[in-house]
Amino acid sequence: MATNFDFLKSTDKNLFDIITEAEKLYRDEYFEQCMTQTRRFAENICKDVLGSRRTTEETFDDMLATLKDKAEGNPQEKEFLDDLYFLKRKGNQSTHSSSVKKDGITALECLQRAFEVAISYSVYKNGPSEKLLRIQYDTELLVTGKKNKSLSERYTEKKKQLNTTGKNQKLSNPVTKKDKKSSAREKSKTLKVNRTSAKTRKISLFWLIMLVAFTISLTIIGFLILTSMRPY
Repeated sequence: MATNFDFLKSTDKNLFDIITEAEKLYRDEYFEQCMTQTRRFAENICKDVLGSRRTTEETFDDMLATLKDKAEGNPQEKEFLDDLYFLKRKGNQSTHSSSVKKDGITALECLQRAFEVAISYSVYKNGPSEKLLRIQYDTELLVTGKKNKSLSERYTEKKKQLNTTGKNQKLSNPVTKKDKKSSAREKSKTLKVNRTSAKTRKISLFWLIMLVAFTISLTIIGFLILTSMRPY
């Protein structure tokens, strides 16, 4: 099952096992135990980073104090130490709590802080990496154990679906040459019928005008004949 801490596996397998156990505890809703496990993770990282500079320090508090004294004061170190102190404090509270609080929100924050600590530790051990510095904590991966697809992966998948749909539509409604010829013949027939209809309308209108003119002419002639026959 994939985890948010897969990048840590090649750097320190022991630390990887500790923190992935914390994610499992969270997934099973053992939130207090999850926070205690993140504290254990932070303590082991603190011990490793202190390394040869460690002398008489035995407790997590002592190691943190020494690490803070030897820090150069840059923002990255300050953030790293803040996260370690947070994990120590929340881990102690969950360990010594007299009741089960089921505080999933704080447990999630502990995992997210542990993730930032793990990033800083990996940079400390292996040097900075653009790929490493870009990754973010994925809560969906935490809950489901499945990685979120990137934007490019979702785009490629959607494009394939659209292409497949288009091909299926073409296959279900194929247009053959015969169909095209039939369609052309039908269009030609329609045009001929329309032209014939137009000619017929023109002829009918012509004869109607001729009939009206003829009727008027006969009426005038008849009127003149009757007038000429009337005595003066």
